[in-house]
Amino acid sequence: MNDRTTSHDSVLTHGHAESWMFLIEAARDLRTTGAVAPSGKALARLLTDPVRAQAPHPLAVLEAGAGTGPVTRALIPQLSRGSRLDIVEANPRFAARLKGLVTAHPHLTATSAQVNVYQAYVEQLDTDQRYDVIVSGLPLTNFTPVQVERIMARYMELLHPGGTLTYFAYLGTRKARALTASRAEARRHAAVDEIMATYQRTYATGRWTVWANLPPAYVWHLRRPLVFADSPEPQSVEARR
Repeated sequence: MNDRTTSHDSVLTHGHAESWMFLIEAARDLRTTGAVAPSGKALARLLTDPVRAQAPHPLAVLEAGAGTGPVTRALIPQLSRGSRLDIVEANPRFAARLKGLVTAHPHLTATSAQVNVYQAYVEQLDTDQRYDVIVSGLPLTNFTPVQVERIMARYMELLHPGGTLTYFAYLGTRKARALTASRAEARRHAAVDEIMATYQRTYATGRWTVWANLPPAYVWHLRRPLVFADSPEPQSVEARR
């Protein structure tokens, strides 16, 4: 597994409108909005690298938790002719914004790539489609262990054998929460970390540190094996108590 760090040569900035929108939506509902600012360009590039690496082959790609679309904007230009991008966003205001982004994007007319936006939770997505790449922007550390187990199992189910899941996690969140969280919240966060560590040990092919993001983040790439011989088996919630 590779582990490398991005350079510090640029400081990322975000549009004021998107930043304010994230703050407002985070205050409304942390289940559908887990960040206080959109993903930066360096983060978006690492999350979409598996799509870029497989060009010009047509791919089926799923983006979950797209927010206002900073990663979507990085994804669409990488779509080859005949590709499909399904975008899943539970927040209705973000979903409406994403539909506008897709409708107006000039690259899609040129490549005839198919892009769909669904307002839904990814674990409830009703589809028979399987994906070459899944890009996750979901705030997994905000969820319960049961929700995280369901989401990760659904991701693996939706991937083609050999397909790649990319996702990110902010640096320092565990330490920060340990200082301010209740004991129950600290246990929840530790249980989520344990689930993700199991998936990382089993499926990770790379981890990168993106310092040029607000806040800095890790990006993980996980690959579904060609044969599911040893699926990760995180302890149940009851067993962890």
